[in-house]
Amino acid sequence: MVLHRNTGTLQHASFERLAHHLQPGDLLVLNNTRVFPARLLGRRLPGGGAVECLLMGQIPNPNDQIPNRVGIRDLGFGISVWDALMHPGQKLKPGALVVFEGDGVRLHGEVVAMHFHGRRTIRLWSDTGDVADTIERIGHMPLPPYIKRPDRASDRDRYQTIYARERGSIAAPTAGLHFTSETFTALADRGIERTEVTLHVGYGTFKPIRTARVEEHSVDAERFAVSVAAADAITRARFDRRRVIAVGTTSVRVLESLPITHDGVVQPASGETTLFIRPGHDFRIVSALLTNFHLPQSSLLVLAAAFAGRDRILDAYRAAVENRYRFYSYGDAMLIL
Repeated sequence: MVLHRNTGTLQHASFERLAHHLQPGDLLVLNNTRVFPARLLGRRLPGGGAVECLLMGQIPNPNDQIPNRVGIRDLGFGISVWDALMHPGQKLKPGALVVFEGDGVRLHGEVVAMHFHGRRTIRLWSDTGDVADTIERIGHMPLPPYIKRPDRASDRDRYQTIYARERGSIAAPTAGLHFTSETFTALADRGIERTEVTLHVGYGTFKPIRTARVEEHSVDAERFAVSVAAADAITRARFDRRRVIAVGTTSVRVLESLPITHDGVVQPASGETTLFIRPGHDFRIVSALLTNFHLPQSSLLVLAAAFAGRDRILDAYRAAVENRYRFYSYGDAMLIL
């Protein structure tokens, strides 16, 4: 679907003709994050009860005060500390030990802190190899919960964009799943540029809005990075009055988090963003958006409404339902111009 936000005009189109709806000189901004197999299946020690662990993000500089209750020694493979969702939560208190095994490797874990809603801080170490490599070998792809089947080997490729490079997401930036090499060729032939940024998609992206007022909702921090080359490409497009088209809501959040100098130069940056884009946001960089169709009570839908206007989005979504557009991660696309 193509929505012209100035007029509210809707067009029904095919993604393979995306270049037809763009202009020479447009700059596409893609999120090159890569989904890693963040879901670990293992057992408790002792006892052997089943344990599931979803790694939501590595803690880069864990506090030295985190207690080492079991005297873990670094055997040369490294130790890492993660924010995680664990099940069964009620049995996994600080000091609980778990193990994850498969493919000839073993990953040990110790719960070091409890938080709300099943969240835990867990220390991981391996006696058979590097922690990151071990996770890559025995982890399962964190498919969306509405996909009611175990993950398959093919999901490691299918649940990725074709330009995924920077490992760190627990969910794919799904607007990018539509692209093929043929699409990129057609875009290049039309004179459309592209650049890449990184935002590692976390669990908080999917946290539903439960507050009575949208303004009271908060978005969890997500790590991002924008290189000098990407910032320069965005600056040139803005100076040339060319459109900056964000591919996905994650790209929007990165772009709108970037510092801009008083003379309009976009600055490279890295760190974390908690930016929650809602109606009233002044879009400084993004001039068009390619996104999927989002669910009610999601911050992603609020972002789309902030960009296109609430009434425009509601009209477009009614048309999407009437025309049987597909929602969710593997659903159809919407281009908002």
